[in-house]
Amino acid sequence: MPTPPRSPRSTAAPQRRPQPSHGRTPRRPAPPARRRKPRWGMRAVTTLSVVVLASAGIGHAVMTSLDADIARVDPFKDMKNRPQAGHGMNVLLVGTDGREKISKEERRKYRLGGAPCHCTDTIMIVHISEDRERASVVSLPRDSYAMMPAHVDRTTGKRHGGHPVKLNAAYAEGGPQLTVRTVESMTKVKIDHYLEVDFTSFMRTVDVVGGVRICTADPLKDSYTGLNLPAGRHTLAGGQALQYVRARHVDAASDLGRMKRQQRFMAALVERITSSGLLLNPMKFRDVTRAVLGSLRADKGFGTDQMLDLGRAMRNFSPSSSEFTTVPIGRMGFAVKGVGSTLKWDPVKSERLFRALREDQPLSVHRARGAARIVSVAPQQIRVQVENGTRTPGLGRRVDAALASTGFRTTRAPVNAATRDVKRTIIAHDPRWDRSATSLATALPGSELRPVKGLGPTLKVIAGTDFERVRKVRAEDPGQGEFGVVRGDEVACA
Repeated sequence: MPTPPRSPRSTAAPQRRPQPSHGRTPRRPAPPARRRKPRWGMRAVTTLSVVVLASAGIGHAVMTSLDADIARVDPFKDMKNRPQAGHGMNVLLVGTDGREKISKEERRKYRLGGAPCHCTDTIMIVHISEDRERASVVSLPRDSYAMMPAHVDRTTGKRHGGHPVKLNAAYAEGGPQLTVRTVESMTKVKIDHYLEVDFTSFMRTVDVVGGVRICTADPLKDSYTGLNLPAGRHTLAGGQALQYVRARHVDAASDLGRMKRQQRFMAALVERITSSGLLLNPMKFRDVTRAVLGSLRADKGFGTDQMLDLGRAMRNFSPSSSEFTTVPIGRMGFAVKGVGSTLKWDPVKSERLFRALREDQPLSVHRARGAARIVSVAPQQIRVQVENGTRTPGLGRRVDAALASTGFRTTRAPVNAATRDVKRTIIAHDPRWDRSATSLATALPGSELRPVKGLGPTLKVIAGTDFERVRKVRAEDPGQGEFGVVRGDEVACA
């Protein structure tokens, strides 16, 4: 698709962009310390701030009125020796736990009590490609080892030299400006815009789009956030969606596992917005945008022209246009004196990742996958013995071959079943391997699960006369390549 025309203030050609006018007029000081920032994982809402605002072109007058709702910050004030601009646009997205407009009842229901901390662990770079046809989202873990640039502490006024910290400490010591400086220093990626969102805008936005559908192969329960989801498909409203993206005690993966779930939520959110007709309804789009902007802070350069330019360019945006990853980690539990346990980035892989952003290159190669269903156990881990439960010659071989081509570890030696009048395909399984059986049943639509104690790890498929095909399935974590990248259409519900 050819690059759409840009407005005069567009940032589409970074090498020719006029420099931001930071420092030309007096700026207001950073907000006082009462705006406290959190420890939470809302990468989903931060991505929404770009995707929603960039996904439709509506009237300039409407967008101008919405522009006035945005609280402004100056994250680029007096910044020098910044990285060279690349191609496309880079937005630094920061999540906070602002909850002033959430009712006491909702705070209790969704476990939003407690004092917020003056820091943030939700830091992401969203890269919008030069042709506006691709969005690459890179999550930067809160515990990443970072070297803080020399700065003045915004709370105490004390001058600090460069020193090691966890990445989420940058906001606590120097607010948006030090956060931008630290990220640019670590990635050598020039940040074009800064967006900061909170709990309130997330909940309201999810509600105004009518909820977001997510799929989970396993039950998810987290006593800290109150999340309690059985396996299956769910349409989450704002409060429950907030629990889903914040949960970090679901499994041993903690924050890294939470990031994967948040990427899945982002993809589902994009799918909801782009498939619901919302983008064709200016008034509905206005309502969604107001929900986002009501609790958003942004740099002064992110305004009406930028929103309209992105809207015109990204009308064809879809889940397959987005790709998600986390910066490659080289060493877990890297101990730093006075800081604690940190995550140290892989220097070679992370440099290649950020170079791809600077050069406006996709992070992954598109894979044609068809309509594969998400399962909790990869087919390559499931061993299957096929039996022909009918009098149809060769049915056992056909089922065995179809399962093998989908990735299941069949015995390649199908046999005839004791009973030859089976109408509905049966999956006999030891109850101890019920997750494998459920994954296999997903590949055999309409089949019957039949527990058999003592059967062992090999599952038995007794093909019935109802057999038609084997459906493609894939594991929950389809990360590919050295960066573990997933596309939006790979993590959304099939």
